[in-house]
Amino acid sequence: MGDGLPMDKIRNLSLRKTILLYMTAALLCSFILSAVIARIAIRVQLHVWWHYVDEEAYFEAVKQEGPYFLTDISRPQAYEMTQTDYFVSELCDFLQTYTVLVLSMAGSCGAVFLFYRNKLRRPIAELAAASKQIAKNQLDFGIAYESRDEMGVLCREFERMREQLAGNNRILWRTIEEEKMLRSAIAHDIRAPLTVLMGYQEMLAEYLSDLLGKDIDSGQAMEMLTESGRQIERMDAFVEAMRKVSSLENRKPAVADISLRQLAEEIRAELTVLEKEYGKQCVLQVAKAQEGFRGDKEIILEVTENLLSNALRYGKQQIVITVRMAYSELHICVRDDGEGFQEDIEMVTEAFHGKNVKDSLKHAGIGMYISRLYCEKHGGRLVLENDEQGGAVVTAVFCRIA
Repeated sequence: MGDGLPMDKIRNLSLRKTILLYMTAALLCSFILSAVIARIAIRVQLHVWWHYVDEEAYFEAVKQEGPYFLTDISRPQAYEMTQTDYFVSELCDFLQTYTVLVLSMAGSCGAVFLFYRNKLRRPIAELAAASKQIAKNQLDFGIAYESRDEMGVLCREFERMREQLAGNNRILWRTIEEEKMLRSAIAHDIRAPLTVLMGYQEMLAEYLSDLLGKDIDSGQAMEMLTESGRQIERMDAFVEAMRKVSSLENRKPAVADISLRQLAEEIRAELTVLEKEYGKQCVLQVAKAQEGFRGDKEIILEVTENLLSNALRYGKQQIVITVRMAYSELHICVRDDGEGFQEDIEMVTEAFHGKNVKDSLKHAGIGMYISRLYCEKHGGRLVLENDEQGGAVVTAVFCRIA
């Protein structure tokens, strides 16, 4: 493992430091190699020239000047050398003069090539492939370049952008599916009461047509009028529910500081009203917390009211509400002693979901749906579970808003 650490450090160097390192290494190697080649060229050239030196005169000169005197080997004339020796001599001159320049250029080109291959080629290829995938609206891929240099940062930002796009696409498709479901629910929920009203109107018209000649069954007529009024109330509740759903898109959280004590007092006041309405016992438990919470109190109270109304409708005797802080989250848990969720839990938070037909006369089936949307708008979530001892447990989680 110790041998791999320097390579990891080099691999994670910034682009500027990496190209500087590559160029320095390339130029250093070029200079050393140039010196070696120039030295060899001098030796070869002197060896060629020695063939054309008067050896007796050369050694006589050395003998006269002493053992420490160096006598240069004179360059022979071109006409004195053979064609091969002349070519070798000229080549040695060229190597001594231009080797540094040629090798420096070659080393620089090699450094640039290595820099591109090791630092740029892979991330550029991955980014190009990712761009093509995004252009095709295919977001189920990942960028695996893990270096900590600038290209690694760029790849991680690109991956973050891809994840954000994928999340936005999921939200968009979810919104489209919910809109389809809303349109289907609108068609169904409006058609039913209208059909009932049309039938009663036809029957009343038949009675009125015989008003002068026959007696009217007043009891049956009153029953039809009462049922017509109930259907009108049902349509009015449905229209009000649609208004609430439409207003969700434009509503933004009104952020303010909230203390758990203040929140508990408002929930307790709401419980007093609901206990009288449903005739069931409600127990409020508030965990102690040193810090407060920052969020939209109206959204939190509306979600709490929806959860309580749902629990009181299906609970038998007692409802337990727990309010606590966990890190930067506010948890409001409502537990009833009813039968729990008998159907698919995911369907409970869908719009216009009702457990039975009678509920639809007073409840449009969007309480849990609105609660889920409000929790998500507040950065949290809505968690639905069945208690092991029986009953449903619904927890609304709200995240602190800065």
